[in-house]
Amino acid sequence: MDMYTVLLVDDEEEVVQAIMEKINWEQLGFSVIGFANNGVKALEMVEEFQPDVVVTDIKMPYMDGMELSNRVKMEFPATKILLFTGFDEFEYAKEAIHLEVEEYILKPVNSVELTRVFTELKIKLDQEISEKRNVEILKNYYMESLPLLQADFYSALIEGRVQEEEIPRYLSDYQISLQGPLFCCLVIYTSFTQTQENMSPLLLSTSVRRQAQERLEEKWQAKSFSYLGNTILIAQFNNENEVSELTDECDRFCKYANRMIGGGLVVTVGIGQVCGTIMELPRSYQSALEAVSYRAIYGASRAINIKEIVPQDIGKSSLSNDAEMSGMFKAIRIGSKEDIVEAANKYLNHISFPDKSLQQHHIDLMELVSAFYRFSANNDLILEGHMEDMKKLYSSLLDLEPDALRKWLIDLCLSFQNQLIHVRSRSTKSLVSKAKEYVENYYGDAELSLDKICEALGVSNSYFSTIFKKETGNSFIGYLTDYRMDWAARLLIETNEKSYMVAKQVGYSDPNYFSYVFKRRFGVSPSKYRTEHPDSEK
Repeated sequence: MDMYTVLLVDDEEEVVQAIMEKINWEQLGFSVIGFANNGVKALEMVEEFQPDVVVTDIKMPYMDGMELSNRVKMEFPATKILLFTGFDEFEYAKEAIHLEVEEYILKPVNSVELTRVFTELKIKLDQEISEKRNVEILKNYYMESLPLLQADFYSALIEGRVQEEEIPRYLSDYQISLQGPLFCCLVIYTSFTQTQENMSPLLLSTSVRRQAQERLEEKWQAKSFSYLGNTILIAQFNNENEVSELTDECDRFCKYANRMIGGGLVVTVGIGQVCGTIMELPRSYQSALEAVSYRAIYGASRAINIKEIVPQDIGKSSLSNDAEMSGMFKAIRIGSKEDIVEAANKYLNHISFPDKSLQQHHIDLMELVSAFYRFSANNDLILEGHMEDMKKLYSSLLDLEPDALRKWLIDLCLSFQNQLIHVRSRSTKSLVSKAKEYVENYYGDAELSLDKICEALGVSNSYFSTIFKKETGNSFIGYLTDYRMDWAARLLIETNEKSYMVAKQVGYSDPNYFSYVFKRRFGVSPSKYRTEHPDSEK
């Protein structure tokens, strides 16, 4: 039996306690994960725990139940809303049909009514989950996927097998709209290492694809199809800056799919480079596939944007058509020391066939040196100590014995990997430093938010939040709040400004909410804090 989570929201703690004690939650198939005494705190808890059901009062400080319900439905549409309402608020609440509230519960609450409401809600939730997991429905989803001709065309497109002059005919014959003007490939990768025995990986993949279609296709005019075991989406948009918003939506989709579909699967989305023509889609697909590979560094169950993790324009550099060489550079980026040694040995074994001529051996070494030069340039790596003047280097490599050449190549690969690690570290530290500097300059702006800082820095919310938390140990909103509270405490001690003026100076338009946050941080109200910390110089 599925156990569903409930968040209770009411500014009267005794009401919450009464509700928790009135009914047998576990028997009904629910568990209460916590409660909040205002809408702002409730929204924070919804973002963190993503409960199945939110039960909220209407009248609350800082953010009322109607606004909370609207925010929850916008950001977490699968969450069910139940509204507490007094008799005099009932008609007002009923007008909010657009919120898709499941039930309006009149106060005072009684156990019989609560039990009825949650019994019916459990049946509805079970039906929704059953529909997503039902094997027959998954088979129907699979049979209703895009026609074979469209799928073949999309596959040929990302493989680079379609001639430019043939595209208009294909688009017309297969009734496909690819107007752009910008395009981007997404690779949705599903891992089945923990799949339950009674769940079919094929059917789970089909369900992931169906959910991706429902949540991403319409807004991004995306075309989806299956390719080499993954789900591929070709997204379209007008402005390159929209790719950050796309990244955040994909990140939310990963968490949604892992939680709702179940079966032990893990979903990762790789987001490739933005391109201006359909003919560039093969490059976008390859970079999206590479982004998925970075789950070994950044973690699975999330969206990974290649532009954010590898700022340099690596996609324009075709290192080699040779699979062994590509594998060697992939090992440098995300592999272990053992992976690098194995990939280097595999490459050298590949170019050392006995039937190759001396001339072919020279060409292979020239290609190898050129590839490393391009790789270093595209990733801002230093060549000193490894790759001196190209002409001298090429001449010296021709004279090396096989074992000496092998040692040189492995040492170079390991050195490049170490430099890449430092480059990534500098990049993330620089991003966090810029964010802190932005806070220092604009903490007094009441509109400053996670969305605004990410827009200013040109990155997605999901990537920035991960990097900021990793580098500082705190979320961005937590850091901003602490910074504002520290300044507020300083202003209260060093100036005679009224509390509401101090609140405005540190970015709070609501003095009551400022007092609430201040007390949560320091344990006392602003006025009491000023009394307890007199400043002799003021």
